[in-house]
Amino acid sequence: MSRILDQRILLLVISFSASVQSTKVLSKWKKCGDPECEKAMSRVQATTDYLGPDCRYLNFKTGEEIIVYSKLSRENENLWTGSKGKDFGYFPRDAVEVEEVLIGEEVEVLTKETDFLCLNEDKYNFE
Repeated sequence: MSRILDQRILLLVISFSASVQSTKVLSKWKKCGDPECEKAMSRVQATTDYLGPDCRYLNFKTGEEIIVYSKLSRENENLWTGSKGKDFGYFPRDAVEVEEVLIGEEVEVLTKETDFLCLNEDKYNFE
């Protein structure tokens, strides 16, 4: 009986740590094309296939075009945010090559907690 209880507790701990990880703030700052982060910053092309670790990340294949809307800064400068069709999410900057810069100057703004939530089927996934 105690063995089953131990297994259930372990599963609960694993489940809790996975949900904390997927809502983790990746950076307190980001760079955008405008203060609201609505302007597209650049157009990039994937140089490699990428499959992200959770639903906050953008998955893509080599050669696909991505529009970049923000770049995390300070603590985590290697992640950019962009869209490919209806899909939106984070991806590593070294997985793409910039084809066209669409803005003249970047603006650094604070991130929001909602920047790091999963957006599934037009609903926020609060874990």
